Amino acid sequence: MSDRRSGLSWAVAVSLAAVLLVGCAGGPQGAGREYQTASDDTDATRRARVRVELAAAYFTQGQYTTALDEVKQALVANPNMPEAYNLRGLAYAALGEPMLADDSFRRALQLAPRDGDTLHNYGWFHCQQRRYAEAKAHFAQALEQPRYRGAARTQLAQGVCLAQEGRLDEAEAALQRAFELEPGNLAVAMNLADVLYRRGDYERARFYIRRVNNTPDVSNAQTLWLAARIEQRAGNPQGAADLGRQLRNRFPQSREAAAFERNQFNE
Repeated sequence: MSDRRSGLSWAVAVSLAAVLLVGCAGGPQGAGREYQTASDDTDATRRARVRVELAAAYFTQGQYTTALDEVKQALVANPNMPEAYNLRGLAYAALGEPMLADDSFRRALQLAPRDGDTLHNYGWFHCQQRRYAEAKAHFAQALEQPRYRGAARTQLAQGVCLAQEGRLDEAEAALQRAFELEPGNLAVAMNLADVLYRRGDYERARFYIRRVNNTPDVSNAQTLWLAARIEQRAGNPQGAADLGRQLRNRFPQSREAAAFERNQFNE
């Protein structure tokens, strides 16, 4: 099991869910967008909005094909709806269609070039494609938008992306900014602990991972294993063993429990 990826998948799921909650809400959306009032609503616009809301719900449940179908129907009703293209990009990315996803995000930004939610999602898409320079540029553009309300989640996504690239000092800085904005965000705490562990800052890593593992309904095999490895590297083998036993008892079939049994703390 690689240290390099130890905390990433858990945070990604949390981050994507947050993207949809912000990016597909009704009303004024994103920086640089016109405020919508009742007089702007037509029957077609209302139908399209309902379809996009349904699509977002299906997407968060992992029903990507159904979400895509709802988005297509939204675009029949309103072919100039940036939120629909934004969500279509997420759906195509989840379905393993990067070219179609890229085209959808581009179209969304043609219609709303300063929409922070789309810029964030396009940045995350680039990160998944390992197009790190483009990811960084789109995250930066999202953060520049004056009415953008997703700064914490974008700093989180940027930190995860930078860590994936191996730029740990920059990753730590981005995640620290995310923590300052949302100190209760456990996805931030998990990834910050992971980056600090990889940098050898075990005392600070211990502080952040304890915040996660002290929340029983959030801690999992990944978080317990990271905590055990931190204790082992910090010169506390008893603490590592205690966490390992907890890991084995709670998640006996996990890869992390198997790694503990094999004493693979350094892999």
